[in-house]
Amino acid sequence: MSASERPTARIGEETPGHARTADPAARRAEIRGVIIDLDGTMVDTAGDFHAALNRMLADLELPSIDSDELLRYIGKGSEHLVRSVLSARLPADHVEARFATALDRYQHAYAQVNGMHASVYTHVAEGLAALRDAGLKLACVTNKPHRFAVALLTQVGLHAYFDAVFGGDSFARKKPDPLPMLKASEALGLAPAQMLAIGDSENDALAARAAGIAVLTVPYGYNHGQPVQSIDSDGIVGTLLEAARWLHQ
Repeated sequence: MSASERPTARIGEETPGHARTADPAARRAEIRGVIIDLDGTMVDTAGDFHAALNRMLADLELPSIDSDELLRYIGKGSEHLVRSVLSARLPADHVEARFATALDRYQHAYAQVNGMHASVYTHVAEGLAALRDAGLKLACVTNKPHRFAVALLTQVGLHAYFDAVFGGDSFARKKPDPLPMLKASEALGLAPAQMLAIGDSENDALAARAAGIAVLTVPYGYNHGQPVQSIDSDGIVGTLLEAARWLHQ
């Protein structure tokens, strides 16, 4: 089932597999800041990943990757992405021996293609503008390396909406660890109970849950190739603009 075919739940409704820890509607009045994921939530970057990985694989004389395989690996940072691709092509005892070279080749390739094959999802800019107009502070928290995140947000015209941007190398641990969420809340001068997180994958939800932050998911991203309805979140929103409208109510 494609992302566009998946049913979208109204915020605050139960969806299959959800074990909600808090009702977002009850916390709406407390929310003063929003943490938003990048890849698969604001920008479709699968084309960039695909191009960079295939440049890396060609350099290493390994079989190329197709889009279906790629979508299973996106979302846990560059190291996990490269290691997963190598693990599917090499014996286990060869993966670590070639990992450092592969990561270096991948990051060099990604720097060259960053944003070239990317597109902003529908109503992202409008949603960010609405959130800012409502007086909310915004942070982008992504597992993408910080320099790539800033460059991409700037290229697609979204960087100015954010008070802070944090990448997978900004802290000692990445999502799904709660540390990036907690540090982003701290950077905005807000408590976790005053925050809302929006993302497309289980990593976003797990990190938010562990940090005590309400979390909404979007149905059009990656989520490691799994349906968004399987994620334990507080609800599914069709777009960032829909999330902003909910918060305005």
